[in-house]
Amino acid sequence: MLIPAIDLKDGAVVQLVQGETLAIRDDDIEKWVKRFERFPKVQVIDLDAAMGSGDNLAIVRRIAPRLACRVGGGIRSGARAKEILAAGARQIIAGSALFKHGRPDLAFAEELAAMVGAEHVIAAVDSRGGKVVIHGWKTPLPITAIEAVHALEPFCGEFLYTHVDAEGLMGGTNIPAILAVRQATSRRVTAAGGITTQEEIDELGRHEVDAVVGMAVYTGKLILPDLP
Repeated sequence: MLIPAIDLKDGAVVQLVQGETLAIRDDDIEKWVKRFERFPKVQVIDLDAAMGSGDNLAIVRRIAPRLACRVGGGIRSGARAKEILAAGARQIIAGSALFKHGRPDLAFAEELAAMVGAEHVIAAVDSRGGKVVIHGWKTPLPITAIEAVHALEPFCGEFLYTHVDAEGLMGGTNIPAILAVRQATSRRVTAAGGITTQEEIDELGRHEVDAVVGMAVYTGKLILPDLP
């Protein structure tokens, strides 16, 4: 399944290359909400909240009730997770906060699951160069994605695996790396990072992996399917 992405920064929809270089900015958020509102899943990431430079919670509150969305970015407490769910999100995405001292923070993961229900938690595991990276992909940890997935599995209903090496480059993703994560867990897996073609989406779908697509959609390289 294709999951379109809405990344928010400074009150606009953006696409970044490798999480740093601005490639696309569109202040017309409503246009993308209308375009995506028939999709069964939409991913919304508040980049300002993720980077600790503010937040776009007002926008999330406006668009989440209209989209079947999972929302991430800056979720560092159970209270914040509950706030996002109250805004209309179906699930929350937690990432960097799930790791502490170079390892999965199982105490926080357990607390988060207890507060909002594990079925509402998507654990984001981002990998670059074969290792988990956090803090906007700037801090590498001495663990692999598969090790992180094994540890966090009891506390979430789904994993979001981002293959950062390919993120935003539109050169295709790493299917074997994604499938290795898929095989490591009984939880649902969504993949992101460089997914560009319908063929990749179909291949992942055959293994019951959903595909988050951003840059390829916003540039028009990937044409969205017509939905009823």
